[in-house]
Amino acid sequence: MPEGDTIFRAARALQRAIGGKVVTGFETGLAPLARVNDDTPIIGRTVESVESRGKWCLIHFSGDLILVTHMLMSGSWHIYRTGERWRMPHRAMRAVIHVADYEAVAFNVPVAEFHTARSLERYTQIPKLGPDILSDDFTVEAGAKRLAEYGAANPNAEIAVALLNQRVLAGLGNVYKSEIAFIAGVNPFRAMSTISPREREQMAEFAQSYMQANVLDGSGDGIVTYFGNRRTTGNSNRDERLWVYGRQGEECRRCGATIMMRKQGEQARSTYWCPDCQPWVGSGVAPIGKNSPKRRGKVGC
Repeated sequence: MPEGDTIFRAARALQRAIGGKVVTGFETGLAPLARVNDDTPIIGRTVESVESRGKWCLIHFSGDLILVTHMLMSGSWHIYRTGERWRMPHRAMRAVIHVADYEAVAFNVPVAEFHTARSLERYTQIPKLGPDILSDDFTVEAGAKRLAEYGAANPNAEIAVALLNQRVLAGLGNVYKSEIAFIAGVNPFRAMSTISPREREQMAEFAQSYMQANVLDGSGDGIVTYFGNRRTTGNSNRDERLWVYGRQGEECRRCGATIMMRKQGEQARSTYWCPDCQPWVGSGVAPIGKNSPKRRGKVGC
């Protein structure tokens, strides 16, 4: 699923393929995009830059026009040399940007809108994003501070839900949420009021280091459109690349306890954790798995 690292790599690849080049053709099956193209044609504009902001991809054209896309669960950008056969059906196409030697194709993108710089400032989502973890300006201190501010305003919010909130930290998705909480030893269901300054700092630090590790290969001018499976353990083996995500019922790589899973938050996102490595702290009823023995059966809810 696209998370901040996926969008960062997509933006980087798009910049290398179409950045600085003149648009020679534009196609879309989306009426709002087509309307803008009819009124202010995209052809003849220069692709000035492509950037990621959290999970958003922004393509800046000359003449103050910005194509903003969000992949949600199923969208993707593809890059093809001119005339190369697409790997997805034409019916899945949402927009195509042609330059002299490449085609950038947005497939199954659920959110695609044109903006000017002014309208983007008024947009309800992008200007309100928290610090972008993959931004050059991001610091661990800034990330920890944002977590502290959110916790002060929302003391009963669960930490894993907060990590998914793009207005807190931009770029984290469901995989990183579980992985970061695990490596920091924080139970994902703990209230923000129970999170210590050191734990906030650790989660901000691991968020940055994990995401940066998954966007390496940035040297040189090659157009890299696929990087492989996301990794947090440092192990390149496909079956050993993650600590807890997707491993319900399996043994913890650290202590041997049984990894658990539970739906969390209003969106009922799957959260994975080790009940021994991530002990419960706080009042109220602990989630299933508190102080559980090292069971071998498949458990969770």
